[in-house]
Amino acid sequence: SDGSVRGSERHGYDGRDFLSFQLGSKSFVAADDAAEITRRRWEDENVAEGQENYLKHICPEWLRKYVEYG
Repeated sequence: SDGSVRGSERHGYDGRDFLSFQLGSKSFVAADDAAEITRRRWEDENVAEGQENYLKHICPEWLRKYVEYG
């Protein structure tokens, strides 16, 4: 492995897509007009920075720990 991290995070409700975060572009993608409201708010509040940190650092660290546990 080259150590690179790729990924996304998806949010949904009632079995439908709502909002996703794309790590590569560091942006949120709204599935519909209702999700667009949340997307704008999260971008205004710099939520993407936290999502990027989680997907690049926190999540991989925990995955490595779980793999070590067997």
